[in-house]
Amino acid sequence: FHDYGGHSPNPIVLLSAVAARTRRIRLITSAVIPAFNNPIKLAVELAMLDNISNGRLDAGFGRAFIPKEFDVFGVNMDESRPRFEEGIDVITRLWTQERVSYDGKFHKFRDVRLMPRPVQKPHPPIWIAAVATKDSFVWAGRNGYHIMIVPFASNLELVRELVQSYRDAWREGGHPPGAEQVQSSLHCYVAETHQEALHGFQRPVERYIEVFAEAVRSWTDQQSSQYAGYNKLVEAISSLTAEKMMDSHTALVGTPEEVIEQVEFNRDLIGEHEPSMQINFGGIKEREAFRTLELFAKHVMPRFQTPVGAIKQ
Repeated sequence: FHDYGGHSPNPIVLLSAVAARTRRIRLITSAVIPAFNNPIKLAVELAMLDNISNGRLDAGFGRAFIPKEFDVFGVNMDESRPRFEEGIDVITRLWTQERVSYDGKFHKFRDVRLMPRPVQKPHPPIWIAAVATKDSFVWAGRNGYHIMIVPFASNLELVRELVQSYRDAWREGGHPPGAEQVQSSLHCYVAETHQEALHGFQRPVERYIEVFAEAVRSWTDQQSSQYAGYNKLVEAISSLTAEKMMDSHTALVGTPEEVIEQVEFNRDLIGEHEPSMQINFGGIKEREAFRTLELFAKHVMPRFQTPVGAIKQ
């Protein structure tokens, strides 16, 4: 419905095409939205994708956070969390149980058998997208799900606290210590020189911020009990600049050596995590995106083969 994310409305369809052209890379949906979809349909489509890819799917789920999207789908934002949690409950039951009957608040059905079943057992790894709501981090940890975070929409100090609450909830939920995974979405621009990286990053990220701010403008004069503080999102996003993102370490920009230092800083702050890099944002040319990918893979990745402790105390 808008330029922000509007060119990839269905990650399952996109990843099915990717699965047909690849053999080894893992595929993650970040994220499908249970509140806007029938969970039975999501369960079977994701299971089909796991089969097409021969067990390479990571299933990412999100609550959505833009009021206009809820309006278009006719879903009450104040039902976001219960719809999200019930949707994932339905999906995991269908993946793991032979026949399922369900009597929930939003979904009721009897004697449903999922075909095909996922290749991965008991089911594909589940990831939860979370931005700034502590309940989302705690719920994901308690249920043994991995977490996807978006630091640039918040700040690293708050993210550090939220990730710690996630790891605490993971342990309290009785899940294997250290098995939790954190994925961090970061804009990334790598070049051979510092000035080239700064120049290449500036305009595309300004365009990205512009588009993102336009998308969240529907939060103006809007509030929801499910999204505490999100009515301030418009101002927060609109005030972002390339310099602020780099200064706050919510973007990886520079030479390979500089990016290594930035990754180390973030790693020390929030613990072991997996960068999920946005490299083609804001109209970046394909050759520039591939250069970032190649420089990162050749020079940055080899420096991070040894895990660190879960969190720096």
